[in-house]
Amino acid sequence: MATIAFILLCHKDPEGIIEQAQRLTAVGDYMAIHFDARARPADYQRIREALRDNPRVTFSHKRAKCGWGEWSLVQATLYAVQAAVADFPRATHFYMLSGDCMAIKSAEYAHDFLDRDEVDYIESFDFHSSGWIKTGIREERLIYRHLFNERQNKRLFYKSIDLQRRFGLTRAIPQDLQIQIGSQWWCLRRRTIEAILGFCDSRRDVMRFFRTTWIPDETFFQTLVRHLVPETEISARSLTFLLFTDYGMPVTFYNDHYDLLLSQDYLFARKISLEAHEMKRRLGQLYAARGVSFQISNEGRSLFQFLSGRGRVGRRFVTRFWETESSLGRERELMIVICKKWHVAKRLVEQIRQITGLHCVDYLFHEGHTPLPDLGGIQTNLEKRTRHRRALMRMLFDYHKTDRMVVCMDPSGLDLLHDFCSDRAQTRLLEIECDFTDDYLSGHARRVGLAGDRTPPEVLERLLPTIRHDMTFEADQIRDSDFENLYRIRQHQTPAENAPAVARFLGVSDSAAHDIVALDHLFTD
Repeated sequence: MATIAFILLCHKDPEGIIEQAQRLTAVGDYMAIHFDARARPADYQRIREALRDNPRVTFSHKRAKCGWGEWSLVQATLYAVQAAVADFPRATHFYMLSGDCMAIKSAEYAHDFLDRDEVDYIESFDFHSSGWIKTGIREERLIYRHLFNERQNKRLFYKSIDLQRRFGLTRAIPQDLQIQIGSQWWCLRRRTIEAILGFCDSRRDVMRFFRTTWIPDETFFQTLVRHLVPETEISARSLTFLLFTDYGMPVTFYNDHYDLLLSQDYLFARKISLEAHEMKRRLGQLYAARGVSFQISNEGRSLFQFLSGRGRVGRRFVTRFWETESSLGRERELMIVICKKWHVAKRLVEQIRQITGLHCVDYLFHEGHTPLPDLGGIQTNLEKRTRHRRALMRMLFDYHKTDRMVVCMDPSGLDLLHDFCSDRAQTRLLEIECDFTDDYLSGHARRVGLAGDRTPPEVLERLLPTIRHDMTFEADQIRDSDFENLYRIRQHQTPAENAPAVARFLGVSDSAAHDIVALDHLFTD
């Protein structure tokens, strides 16, 4: 059975560290602690005094003065790993933690999880081609020597890079290593850890190289594991759940995130607020519990992106000048059906096809597999279609040799509606107002990844008002835009009541419009 030696890097909150060590070792696991040498000596002594009689806790024999982005973080990790390997010969796995991490599963679940597969868990992706780095310097992390800390000496940090670039002072990456990158929060098997320590002793050239790279805690272990372990024995993921904001800052979890964290497919979470006393208490009790089953839905990441994006509504990019000057054609008519329930809009436009013979296209700006002719590549993906929206529509008019066309759009595409309504072509809009039951919203949440099949009902219950408000907000935006030729049909109205709006939208007779909206199952979910 798996036995874990936790590698804990910390620099504050001595009470929290003591509680964490006692909690994790009480079930039979171990812990090696590295407390930052820059931190308060009194805090370190307090931790050592509280844990000195715990045989399952050890301390790194040396302490590094840690700085963000520096080699010192890797060195601190190695110090703690060396202590854990020497003092805990029965440990089968070594798990990296910080002081603000907490278990979000029981120890029983964690041990069973690690026993399931004989692999190392570590994010490990190609440094140059994976796109893992989103902002900041990339190749410069490796090919230049970094002697200054960017956060402490920003001017000297970038001046050093500039001088090395100006004088061509690049250096070679060790030829036998393919540099990898990923999260520093890993869980490695004992034989992998021992192989890494042996590699560190024998390859001083590699150690010298990484000592002056930038942010080596994201590349050192990741690269060595790929170098030393067969690919089939590596799971390129972290077992610690963490999120980052759009500004690159880690998301902090509070008491009301308890249920969300338990439903994620991870063993630990980072980072837990110092003030989240209730959640810490509950998670502490959970770790020692036995026979607990967990419903894994794993919607946390997509849910965070959805909720954090609310309120940031608006156009991200202005219209390109070549699109502004282009036109679909003054004599052409573009009729746009707007509906959040795509299946309802598709039924309506199918009726329009059959009864009027108009050419209709489904959600071409929202659905990648919408059937489109070959238009020279502009139709290949949603990004291209949206970027060259007017050119795409003009080519569709030309391809089908028609001056009248119906397309479907989602209410979220407000920028598309504004753009087409500002064109010299005659643009008319038909909004389909549908009812949204809780069952439909639950299904919608699952379809878009905000929830899973095993998402607890209470989580869905809290989420549904937000989704409903989001849909209402999109509809309100359309109304507030005061589009000149906007017509509306409603689910609760009779075909006779909806027909006049469809007739004006399509420019057909009332009887033809009535035949279109009289479909029995038009609004059925």
